[in-house]
Amino acid sequence: MNLSDRRIVIAIIFIVVGVVFIVRLFLLQVVDDSWKILAANASERVVTEYPARGLIYDREGEILVANTAVYDLMVIPKELGEIDTAAFCKLLQIDTLAFSAKLKKAKAYSRYKPSVFEKQIPANEFVGIAENLHRFPGFFAQPRTLRAYPKAVAAHSLGYVSEVTPKILEKNSYYERGDYIGANGVESIYEEALRGQRGKRYVLVDVHNNEQGAYAGGKFDTLAMSGKNLTSSIDRKLQAYGEKLMENKQGSIVAIEPATGEILCSVTNPGYDPNLLVGRVRGKNYSALSRDSLNPLFNRTLMAKYPPGSTFKLIQALIGLQEEVIDEKTRFSCSGGYYYAGRRLGCHAHSSPVDLEFSIQTSCNAYYCNVFKRIMDKYPTSEESYQVWKDYLNKFGLGSRLMVDMTSEISGFVPPSTYYDKFYGRHRWNGHTIISLAIGQGELGITPIQMANFTATIANRGWYYTPHVVKEIDDVPITDSTYTTKRETGIALEHYEKVVEGMYRVIESGTGRGVRFSEDIEVCGKTGTAQNPHGKDHSIFIAFAPKDDPKIAIAVYVENVGFGSTWAAPITSLMIEEYLTDTITRPWIEDRMLDANLLKND
Repeated sequence: MNLSDRRIVIAIIFIVVGVVFIVRLFLLQVVDDSWKILAANASERVVTEYPARGLIYDREGEILVANTAVYDLMVIPKELGEIDTAAFCKLLQIDTLAFSAKLKKAKAYSRYKPSVFEKQIPANEFVGIAENLHRFPGFFAQPRTLRAYPKAVAAHSLGYVSEVTPKILEKNSYYERGDYIGANGVESIYEEALRGQRGKRYVLVDVHNNEQGAYAGGKFDTLAMSGKNLTSSIDRKLQAYGEKLMENKQGSIVAIEPATGEILCSVTNPGYDPNLLVGRVRGKNYSALSRDSLNPLFNRTLMAKYPPGSTFKLIQALIGLQEEVIDEKTRFSCSGGYYYAGRRLGCHAHSSPVDLEFSIQTSCNAYYCNVFKRIMDKYPTSEESYQVWKDYLNKFGLGSRLMVDMTSEISGFVPPSTYYDKFYGRHRWNGHTIISLAIGQGELGITPIQMANFTATIANRGWYYTPHVVKEIDDVPITDSTYTTKRETGIALEHYEKVVEGMYRVIESGTGRGVRFSEDIEVCGKTGTAQNPHGKDHSIFIAFAPKDDPKIAIAVYVENVGFGSTWAAPITSLMIEEYLTDTITRPWIEDRMLDANLLKND
């Protein structure tokens, strides 16, 4: 190709490119008017269509979290004309200083884009405003929905919704200024399912601020898609009953369906009415709750850690059996306690010697100190023995987060061997040094959710599903492997049967006799009294029922009130009876629990 031919080819290319640009500009500016929507002026307005957030139901289909209609009053500063400020302030029941401050904030955001002037006005209050809005150009209504709690239960589990923060806006491009997001509990964990999808509506408005119809026949509108509904595992009646029993007490109740890992109730007290964290009063109420000395925002179910006390003897028995340092016939003497190195770890009066089942029935400290010492002596070093022991605890879900589908869960605390190396020096500690662990004291810190899951694991004879509070999303069962994978403890089935029999004897003739409520329903349980360095001991009880076909496993903690059999055991009994029989046959026990005010004992 010679030079002349090259010039012709280049010229043709330039001509073709030019023609393409000219045709494209013609199409954009003359044929296609979609560009106009991006330059909306006083006659065109973009209205965001906010989707209804998904509803949340209990396991029986009762609604726990609903939606209620509200309106945001929006303003576009550029469109503001001369208005009667006094009349406008009277309509909104604000003063002129508040009006000026809100308008200044809107102008600082943008003179051309709409922003919220007054948010979350209830529908019944907005009727009068809507009738007069045509008098105030530049203002228009933006429909929204807010959460509503018809039954006002399970606040800590369900969580709440709050306005997105600048940090969230930076991290997640989906959200826009003024959006709301799940900020805690189920609302946060399942945010993407619950939130739905925003829509946009382009409307024409006249000079009087009245809508005149859809822009371009609705060609550019997009529909809002409602969020997905959740079916929770919470039993609303059981949850409400647990909250009622825990009034004027400090502590937690967690109940789990052993076969599925579904959380039947999760009670924390002191608690709060979830309706307090909805609407324009949310900020004020949240501040008040945050300052409350009883700390009602603190979710004890997931965030409090307690020594497990004598309930921990069950896992010691299982480890001892699996490690073959004892069998069901092994006996230890108990003469008022366990004696070692010139010291004594005391025990209450009971007959001696003690075998496995009787040790559970009577909650013998000496028996479990001997078991723990044998475990710690089995391997060449204390560190190695301790690690074997700790690994069993971890397989029960103790000492690490279970990964439940609620926010703020902590791991609790099962010390690593290095923890004791720092205190005593490597190879300078043994079973006697940390003997308090044998009876669930010492450095152990177990959360109520972990204790309930531990109980469910025994009820299942050696396995569990990770506890969870959501069963279905839009009627489709959850498939997340976190909640559908069976987790084994590595302890043989026959060992569980021996421990379960001991737990049954606790109820029939041991420290938990008051828990029994029916000849037909066999309950298995264990008392616990956890030492508290800041006051009276914590009352603990764990149980499951029925014995051979468990439908409920439960852990109850009542803080600073003394023995497990006095408070936690009766509450456990009432909860199991309510769930399994839907009735209470011992009103005198119920009345004593309901009438008790134990907060004064702090």
